[in-house]
Amino acid sequence: MARIAGVDLPPNKRLWIGLTSIYGIGQARAKSLAAKANVDHTKKIKDLTEDEATRLRAAIEAEGGIEGDLRKETQMNIRRLIEIQAYRGLRHRRNLPVRGQRTHTNARTRKGPRKGAVAAKKIAARK
Repeated sequence: MARIAGVDLPPNKRLWIGLTSIYGIGQARAKSLAAKANVDHTKKIKDLTEDEATRLRAAIEAEGGIEGDLRKETQMNIRRLIEIQAYRGLRHRRNLPVRGQRTHTNARTRKGPRKGAVAAKKIAARK
């Protein structure tokens, strides 16, 4: 099993799909990394030789911006927006959509499950 950037890659998938399990690597970047490392991107991960895996690791490290470093940078950017009290920071703090979407309806992913306003009224009316 290939382990790159602290992530175990799924052995039965093709290289360009398996590399997408690393945070910060999408399909296009996976193909370009495979080309830089001179590895066939359609090859299955379990069929990679140790030399090819080493070349892939070197190409990924040379490009940078993956896994922990990228997650940390993203969190720092969000924290900076919150600290300077930018509008986007306030939306992050309140767990509301950040990019201008409507919230009167929809936005359930960001807001969470609906609050039971009707159920609360029924309980109040019973008392």
